[in-house]
Amino acid sequence: MKMKDLIMKDLIQAMKAKDARKKGVLQLVKAGLENAEKVKRSPLDEKEEIQIVQREIKQTKDYLAEAEKLGRTDSVEDANAKIDILYGYLPNQMSEDEVRAALIQSGVVAGMSMGDAMKIAMPVLSGKAENATISKMVKHLIS
Repeated sequence: MKMKDLIMKDLIQAMKAKDARKKGVLQLVKAGLENAEKVKRSPLDEKEEIQIVQREIKQTKDYLAEAEKLGRTDSVEDANAKIDILYGYLPNQMSEDEVRAALIQSGVVAGMSMGDAMKIAMPVLSGKAENATISKMVKHLIS
């Protein structure tokens, strides 16, 4: 089942259950998917759908960091709940050790430039691990 269809199904369930938080998150993701399809002028593939959900998680984590700095516990709780909901739509994410092993297997070695290493890493790991984790492990391996 495509992610967009799954989100629509879950959105309807959230509406029936009167789960305002989940409904809001799913409406936001659905709008992001639909906007991306309009821009692309064709249906999104699975990788593109995953990127949109990952982008939403990254934005929420940035917001979470700011809310924690300001001591806004209500916002922190909302952001954590949103992140938990969004992670439910991503495939299982790889651990740092799994990312490191995949990078080594793909040919990322010490002495490479960051750009060259990321060109190798992103096609292999995109959607399977967070971009921040990929970047961190690439930096560790090439230094």
